[in-house]
Amino acid sequence: MSNKLAPVSRRELIKRLRKLGFEGPYPGTDHEYMVNGDRFVPIPNPHRREIGVNLLAEILKEAEISREDWFSV
Repeated sequence: MSNKLAPVSRRELIKRLRKLGFEGPYPGTDHEYMVNGDRFVPIPNPHRREIGVNLLAEILKEAEISREDWFSV
């Protein structure tokens, strides 16, 4: 299995975050967000394109999710 991030759909992002213990998404002021304990992670707004690798890496860093954990779900 590759350890290289690839673009994902918003739906896939939410699905994986839920498997990793996050709840939501909940409405926010500018973006929806997901919660796991004291960690709040903004979720990109729905749009037609996939979430790119750079934004995905930023989301995972903010969520404190390792690449190993990301690829395990």
